[in-house]
Amino acid sequence: MQDVTVLAWIGVALSCLSAAALSMVWMTRGMGRKRQTVDPFGPGSARDPVFLFEGNVLLDASAAGRALLARGPGGEGWEGLYTALAGRFSDFPSDSKDVKDKSPMLIPATDSSYPGEILAEWIDGITRVHLRNTKPFDAASVIDPHRLRAAESELDSLRHAMDGAPYPIWQMDGHGRVVWFNTSYASLYRRARRAEVDRSDPLFQTGDRERLAGSRSRVSVPLEGNEGVLWFDVLQVQHEGFSMYYAVDVNAVVSAEIAQRNFVQTLAKTFAQLSIGLAIFDRNRQLALFNPALIDLTALPADFLSARPNLLSFFDRLRDNRMMPEPKNYSSWRDQMAELVEAAADGRYHETWSLPSGSIYRVSGRPHPDGAVAFLIEDITAEVTLTRRFRSELELSQSILDQLDEAVAVFLPNGVLNVSNAAYRNMWSVDPENSFADTTIVDAIRHWQAKSDATPIWGEIREFVLARDNRADWTATITTRTGESLRCTVAPIQSGATMVSFRPRPADVLESAPPEIAEPSDA
Repeated sequence: MQDVTVLAWIGVALSCLSAAALSMVWMTRGMGRKRQTVDPFGPGSARDPVFLFEGNVLLDASAAGRALLARGPGGEGWEGLYTALAGRFSDFPSDSKDVKDKSPMLIPATDSSYPGEILAEWIDGITRVHLRNTKPFDAASVIDPHRLRAAESELDSLRHAMDGAPYPIWQMDGHGRVVWFNTSYASLYRRARRAEVDRSDPLFQTGDRERLAGSRSRVSVPLEGNEGVLWFDVLQVQHEGFSMYYAVDVNAVVSAEIAQRNFVQTLAKTFAQLSIGLAIFDRNRQLALFNPALIDLTALPADFLSARPNLLSFFDRLRDNRMMPEPKNYSSWRDQMAELVEAAADGRYHETWSLPSGSIYRVSGRPHPDGAVAFLIEDITAEVTLTRRFRSELELSQSILDQLDEAVAVFLPNGVLNVSNAAYRNMWSVDPENSFADTTIVDAIRHWQAKSDATPIWGEIREFVLARDNRADWTATITTRTGESLRCTVAPIQSGATMVSFRPRPADVLESAPPEIAEPSDA
């Protein structure tokens, strides 16, 4: 047993002597040579960005690699590296697990003119990412530090400008993943989704990403919890391998459009209840709006009106359907329509159409904002018929009064002369109908007094015409300047009017005294 122990110690001693001898040989061979430093990140890492990851967690990086992550908006970790590199290398994996499955991965730049590539490999649980140049390093091609500083300053300014933009801006690769986004996009994402930004789930669903460059689309962003919807106009700018998107808040515009649409619908519902036909033509003289009454009055088919005919076609169709007066001269029809439109644009078009069917329409044209013109078509057949009948009855009543031998004058409650007959005009040599001003009871009494002897009857007639109570028939006798004796009858009639009549007085007729007119109380 002791012999075995001794032999073990002898073996250890020999191993130590051998190691010391090898060290001396190595040191001897290294004498006179320049000392070399072994870079733990591999060859070329002194200039190139190199990263070591365990999973998605950054373990270490070269100086150039840390500078690259520091300039990016994504921070450290695989997410920050993806944000910094995906714009130039569209095939760079979004998760380090993809490197393990495909190691080693050689990823070329999206832009073929860019002199760089990425080598990603998985080594014993560690993911190594090396961003290297495809061209050999040339000391003469080193960038001037002043120009580099100017470029970095410009980059910082652009980054601040993008992050300070009040509207969302983001970049997507060819796989539909968000590569980069600004602060407004992140804030809107957290507001809408109530979560941090998920690059695989874009906030704006813009649809086809292969649209033409510069195309716009209106996109809605629903808010979590049924709190409403936000609207944006999204502009897509296509680049090689990726797309840039710019979203502009148009909530105010959408709200205004909805309010306008609701207002138009309200107007349409109101117009639908009108009995007057309405046709509104826009600045291009195309039918923009009409109501059901227009269809009923013009007998034009709804499909014709819905096709938005122009103004000339509209009136041509009315003429063909005999829904407007026949033009006297068809050769000047277009000129007449042009004059009609011009008068309507100035609000001067007002006409009454007597149709062959016997109907009578009142048509007026009125200007509307933005160069539009509105035409109103109203059926006034009943109104005109009633007016004509009323006028006919008035003419009949007047002709009856003119056949009477008795002079008659009718005064309204306000004392204005309303009706007189031919006998009255002949007796007093006056024609009230030819006067521009109204003839009142005061004017009439003044005229009567000038042609008769003085009598208190005139004052009593004036008080009776203007009175409201104690109105009963009464008679009196007056004498004209020619010595003729006239019997004057004062009688109340319908609606507070008063009829005053004169005729030669027979000798055997008794007079009746005027009624006592009640004095107005002090109360």
